[in-house]
Amino acid sequence: MRFTVISPEIYTYGAMLIAGILKDAGYDVTLSKDLKAKKGEIVMLSLYSTHHLMSDEMKSFVREQKSLGNTCIAGGPVSAYPEIVLGELDVDAVAVGEGEETVLKIAEYGLSKEIPGLAFRKDGGGVVMTSSAPPADINRPMPLIPPDISQQDIRGASAYIETHRGCIGACTFCQVPRFFGREIRSRELNDIIREVKEFKKMGATRLSVSGGTGSLYQYKDGKFDEDAFVKLLAALAAEMGPKNVSAPDIRVDCITDTILEAIKKYTIGWLFFGFESGSDRILRLMGKGATAEQASEAVAMCRKHGLKVAGCFIVGYPTETKEEYEMTKEFITEHWLDDVFISIAEPIPETPLAKLVLDTPKEKNPTYMPHTGEYKSLKLTESEARSFDLQMHADMYKPALHVVTDEVFNAYLQSARKDGADVRAVTELLFKYKYKYK
Repeated sequence: MRFTVISPEIYTYGAMLIAGILKDAGYDVTLSKDLKAKKGEIVMLSLYSTHHLMSDEMKSFVREQKSLGNTCIAGGPVSAYPEIVLGELDVDAVAVGEGEETVLKIAEYGLSKEIPGLAFRKDGGGVVMTSSAPPADINRPMPLIPPDISQQDIRGASAYIETHRGCIGACTFCQVPRFFGREIRSRELNDIIREVKEFKKMGATRLSVSGGTGSLYQYKDGKFDEDAFVKLLAALAAEMGPKNVSAPDIRVDCITDTILEAIKKYTIGWLFFGFESGSDRILRLMGKGATAEQASEAVAMCRKHGLKVAGCFIVGYPTETKEEYEMTKEFITEHWLDDVFISIAEPIPETPLAKLVLDTPKEKNPTYMPHTGEYKSLKLTESEARSFDLQMHADMYKPALHVVTDEVFNAYLQSARKDGADVRAVTELLFKYKYKYK
């Protein structure tokens, strides 16, 4: 039996993991980031974005594989909303949630409604789900690392490696705690380092601790294990060198002086905080569990340790007022962040944000509302105007000099427009399926 595991555009850690599990079980496995497969294969689509479901290229590929007689199974983060996956792609089934055990059972028994963790189309429409698959064992075989991993660049890293699963947060726009749960399951350090050595052997130049909050490694019973996190970073640095390790994504309420000093000593020395907004009301609506004041304190702590700080911000959250948007601008003005990333609120299906978007009339959603302010001539939506404006504003308040040339201006404008169009496409998909399976 032959398998092709496809992770579109980039090799995600999840796709490498699924491919590695199948290979360890003795199956013939190919890992690809291109849409290609051979006749007589089971094709596993590891899809990490809702936009994959709307891709004409993806839909055409699935139709082609079905015409060849290949079985197509979709999994990955999009499996959290199987009704939409099955409605948009003509796949044979969806492996729902953590798919490690599910794909092994498929390999052994073929597609069967007796296998936990699968979703199929019902005859006559709708979706049938098998029983839920249990959480996967966090200690498992080696991922299948592709020979061209050195050419991959995900925010400067060849790959993000998984040190733990779960998140203690409850951000309303985020899928992680709903996909992996809020209990932290951590891997053994020896297994992580064995994997790091293999990545290095295969050519990886820089590795990052998995996204979310790296300092939650070995978090138990409401307590951080600072020693475990320090040992993790020290071991990674011993293998890769501190300049080739990063642990960038951390919550503002999940840092201590010990954690920050370890990041300074054993990594490239950058942190990426999801500040999201300067408005406490919007932060509460987002379920961030932290205030703008806590965010300010986190920046101050990082500066004390000589660390670089980047901030991620979300604009256009439903009900965000112009005054609340100005609070976000003020936050950036006050903190002189080393880098800033702006996105328009995207309603990932099955998150609380998706429900909020469905309950918000389009004429009151900033992602649809025409902008009537200073950028009126550019014909932007309110969300797009805030994204464009915040990108330019952030450049004025970075420590290094940034000049907004015509080229930069147009790049920011194009970015805002594309982000707005992408978010509207996902929103329309939400409305399409709002009542379809009720």
